Amino acid sequence: MRLAVHVCVVGVMGVAMALGAGSRAAAQADYPFRDTSLSDQARIEDLLKRLTLDDKVLLMSDHPKIARLGIVFSGQVEGLHGLALGGPANWEARGRQPAGTTTFPQEKGLGAMWDPELLKKVAALEGEEARYFYQNPVWDRGGVVVRAPNADLSRDPRWGRTEESYGEDPYLVGTLTVAFAQGLKGPDPKHWQAASLMKHFLANENENGRMHTSSDFDERLFREYYSVPFRMGFEQGGSRAVMASYNAWNGTPMMINPVLKDVMIKEWGNDGLICTDGGALGLLITSHKTFPNKEQGSAAAVKAGINHFLDRYQEDLKKALKDGLVTETDMDAALKNLLTVYLRLGEMDPPGVDPYEKIGRESGGEAPPAERDSSKALARQATDESIVLLKNENRALPLDKTKLKTIALIGPWIDTVLQDWYSGTWPYNATILDGIREAVGKNTKVLFADGSNEEEAAALAKKADVAIVVVGNHPVCNAGWDQCPAPSNGKEDVDRKTIVLEQEELVKKIFAANPKTVEVLRSSFPYAIVWSQQNVPAIVHMVHNSQEEGHGLADVLFGEYSPAGRLTQTWPTGDDQLLPILDYNLLDGETYLYSKKKPLYAFGYGLSYTTFDYRGVSTSSQQLDPDGSVQVKVKVKNTGKRVSDEVVEMYVQHMGSAVTRPQLELKGYKRVRIEPGAKKDVALELKARDLAYWDTPDHVWRVEKEKVRILAGGSSDKLPVQAIVEVTGTKDFKP
Repeated sequence: MRLAVHVCVVGVMGVAMALGAGSRAAAQADYPFRDTSLSDQARIEDLLKRLTLDDKVLLMSDHPKIARLGIVFSGQVEGLHGLALGGPANWEARGRQPAGTTTFPQEKGLGAMWDPELLKKVAALEGEEARYFYQNPVWDRGGVVVRAPNADLSRDPRWGRTEESYGEDPYLVGTLTVAFAQGLKGPDPKHWQAASLMKHFLANENENGRMHTSSDFDERLFREYYSVPFRMGFEQGGSRAVMASYNAWNGTPMMINPVLKDVMIKEWGNDGLICTDGGALGLLITSHKTFPNKEQGSAAAVKAGINHFLDRYQEDLKKALKDGLVTETDMDAALKNLLTVYLRLGEMDPPGVDPYEKIGRESGGEAPPAERDSSKALARQATDESIVLLKNENRALPLDKTKLKTIALIGPWIDTVLQDWYSGTWPYNATILDGIREAVGKNTKVLFADGSNEEEAAALAKKADVAIVVVGNHPVCNAGWDQCPAPSNGKEDVDRKTIVLEQEELVKKIFAANPKTVEVLRSSFPYAIVWSQQNVPAIVHMVHNSQEEGHGLADVLFGEYSPAGRLTQTWPTGDDQLLPILDYNLLDGETYLYSKKKPLYAFGYGLSYTTFDYRGVSTSSQQLDPDGSVQVKVKVKNTGKRVSDEVVEMYVQHMGSAVTRPQLELKGYKRVRIEPGAKKDVALELKARDLAYWDTPDHVWRVEKEKVRILAGGSSDKLPVQAIVEVTGTKDFKP
């Protein structure tokens, strides 16, 4: 919330003057809606009684202000991988100086960490920075409703916004969504540091035609796949905000889809904010052609549960109210949910109640959040953990910098940390060139070229002890809004035309000149780098955007850190393994859950600088009650010579289901650090509820009486240990 440092009882004129100055001055308990001794419902109902109909329409806009009541409610900010108050899109800057915020790897990289606890710390810092800039009287910008995470599932690698998704698996993405939402909120059970607004609900996984296409699939896939991360975000993460997507589901646009009320509100308990995507109201008329005008569209949206518009809507909604297309009762029902979010953020509290109200106002001698050493260290740790080692033939990595006299560093933008559309402005950044130079010091010469002249680049590679070639995509295609010159590249509003990497030709040239070549694939997407996998001795994958990009890569290349990142998406061998991008029916053979095709790299894949031996898996019981759980213990030993993290992955297979099930399903994982020669028993839990399928006719979750195989290992295609538990009965659970 925004409160003046010195607060006193003020009149309407004083409040209006304070609002005009850009800050909220509120009298302590000047109205019952600020009285914290009352119930939340009573406070919200009191405020609603004091609002005019025009006020209620205004409240559905971003960052609304009602001067006579001393109300200023938070706006929304972008924050997929760090708070965005600047960056390529100039978020929230609007002609002012961009605000420096801690900038992490793209969401795809944060997923590759497979580390919910670290992700929670990332989100907690982002929430603190949101408070800092929102409440700081010098900066006075942004908000504490953060549009993150993106809970969409990246089922198809051609999707232009793949970089914004944690991965293709609903359980993995769900657990990471929960962690991020919890981190933003903070530990206080009553007050939130920041609110997590998940996007984009639902199945918004194609860019070309996204404003009018329909994502078509049955209710089972809705329940068991596409909606899982959102449901977990609400039920386990405590998120109470979501953005409806542009697309339709089975022909009905999402911003007016009955599922918003019938499932999200009534079943999952989202008594919070449901907003449109930018301009979506107009698209109901121009693209989906559902209504003849925005008057009817706005009325339908409010009735469906929308209570926040990112659009021009006010005059249309006022007209809809006047014409009786929507009632004040409809408005109140929607606004009760919206106001619940603002109340939890402390924006209806008197001074001294909100535990986060001092952030940005009182420093206590501490540096701003993004300038702290701890924030820089967190960004570096996240970068280290996000890097995936794809190949390491004959231990080509790590490089011994004491034995290298000359390194050739080749590739476009090696001296730039590239940012995507949803990035903020970092306080500093370390490029790949910076990181490698710092790591090797003055005794090693670093030759570099951008690779545009392949012959020149090959000549440099030939002179060097080792060649490092950096290839991949430009996150905004180095082009205009809906333009991507390279067919393999994509971004918002542009899907990829192919997953074959054009720059692999540069890799071939460098490798021919110097067989001691390391390929660094810095990309937002999976690529079909079949030739590289067959020929290049070492391949590392990392995503874009981290302010610690160069340091993180150098940590891995020179052995300061043993990589343990894991892929969160299947990497196919080529375009021929892909289905039509609008085929949302996974059972046709998409993702590791249903595809029968052997990929280039499997879901969950990633190597390390050491080796791990899985010695067995045991369960606390061989019987599993249909409403119970079993404890699973996986025995792992580090059989190499280096300390390293290992991501222990647990999957299940149904051995007697009455319906079609995925061939393999992730149901547990844990990232653990193991010393050389040490053994570790990794404890995981398998809940019977997580084995249920959705019975559409009966509208229930059903746990079956059957045997279930539990498999564990370091990748979905390498699960050396297994056990079997028997579910002892059948039980139905209402949603």
